Amino acid sequence: MTERTKRAGWAVLLALLSAGCGSAPVAERQTLSIKGSDTMLILNQRLAEEFMRGHPGIAVTVEGGGTSTGVEAIIGGDAAICAASRPLAPAEVQRIHDRYGTLGVRHLVAQDSLSVWVHPDNPVRNLTLGQLGRIFDGSVTRWSELGGDDREITVVVRPPSSGTFRFFRDRVLRGAPYTGRAVTAGSTAEVVRRVADDPSAIGYGGAAYVRDDVRACAIDGVPPPTEAADGARYPLTRHLVYYTAVPPEGLAREWIDWCQGSSGQSVVAETGYLPLWTRP
Repeated sequence: MTERTKRAGWAVLLALLSAGCGSAPVAERQTLSIKGSDTMLILNQRLAEEFMRGHPGIAVTVEGGGTSTGVEAIIGGDAAICAASRPLAPAEVQRIHDRYGTLGVRHLVAQDSLSVWVHPDNPVRNLTLGQLGRIFDGSVTRWSELGGDDREITVVVRPPSSGTFRFFRDRVLRGAPYTGRAVTAGSTAEVVRRVADDPSAIGYGGAAYVRDDVRACAIDGVPPPTEAADGARYPLTRHLVYYTAVPPEGLAREWIDWCQGSSGQSVVAETGYLPLWTRP
């Protein structure tokens, strides 16, 4: 089963789950569509499940495909909400303005400590931002240059449609291109699989995707944080957000308020991301 098929299947499954949460007739059931970031896919699925349990008669459909896919969906009216792991690009803002007369509306959802993964057999456990940049731009090609084994480094990246691809490029490579030797993985789950299967590999992705068969590196001596208060110290912390083309009303407004409230933020923490604030 492809990643795209899995994502579509989740959209159908979540709608079916909502049908079991209450007795509202199909004709009366409200539907909210969310598309975009693969980094946020697990989080959005969990948020949708919990939201629908408490809101009978509402169906929330969730699809991935990358932040760019979500932006196209809200511009074209195919989704109410874009899930995004990066800011909107100027050209995207211009298109939203041309159609809706707004600059798009940003709603914070969670913090993500973007993880950099290596194989468990790799002795390298800490990298500076500078070293990370030289790995991903191709200046450093062997692990032995970083204190590891004498293996050629396999660089695994996300596709350009991914917000994570752009965030990492802008933050780590300072806008420079990735090495031409990089292997592209269509989803974060595929990045993890490739790193788990290859002792020479290195890749990146959202914290919620970490598994026991990969290891997250410390960056500049700081491990990926597990509490919101520690997020500011980690060099690759970012916000995960929702974008709407216009100020949200009705169901979209209810969803966003719930996600930003205590119930939604508890799901954020349980899923492996960092809440927007420090819990007491």
